[in-house]
Amino acid sequence: MPERILPIAMLIASNIFMTFAWYGHLRFKAAPLLLVILVSWAIALPEYILAVPANRWGSSVYSPAQLKAIQEVVTLTVFAGFSILYLGQKITLNHAIGFALIAAGAWFVFRAPA
Repeated sequence: MPERILPIAMLIASNIFMTFAWYGHLRFKAAPLLLVILVSWAIALPEYILAVPANRWGSSVYSPAQLKAIQEVVTLTVFAGFSILYLGQKITLNHAIGFALIAAGAWFVFRAPA
């Protein structure tokens, strides 16, 4: 896989795990909080296993600010899909506008002089 794509793919995969760790329990509000915390930690471990090397390897082709901008866009994209498909929530126009403004911020990070 090309060195510019691998970190992004790994960040996408890591974010899927983290989104489930942070928000997956919302479908199980009757579960005891301690159990939810322990399960969330178990789900978060693969996230770290993917995110740390993604950022380390990604830093050879992207600046730290660019990696963070990529992560934010990935986070919003994964969260929007998760929200709709898993939680059954709707993305409103205000959500879409807010997400678009954050994506525009990421665009500016990539447009910044090196």
